[in-house]
Amino acid sequence: MRKKNWIEFSNLNNIDKFNNKDESKNQSEKIKVFSQKKGKGGKTITLITGLKFDDVFHKKEFLKKLKIYCSTGGKLCDEGIQLQGMMVDKVIFFLRKDGYEL
Repeated sequence: MRKKNWIEFSNLNNIDKFNNKDESKNQSEKIKVFSQKKGKGGKTITLITGLKFDDVFHKKEFLKKLKIYCSTGGKLCDEGIQLQGMMVDKVIFFLRKDGYEL
């Protein structure tokens, strides 16, 4: 029995996107993780550069996992990924656990 506003769909189209995730890890060059003070208030941010992804979908999924792991906010920028706060140690641990080489 269908509930109101419930939409059933097949997720088979998205499975290929998740299976090709290992290829994006091999494309990474030198990954740099560092912190810097930014803006008027001098807030500390953590900047991650050197990650290469095939498309925006993988980049957003990676950012979402990283923000959940670090319990902080963040965004995509031209240089790479920005996270709020001093999260260098957590990010390095997350990247190593996820299979990236620093």
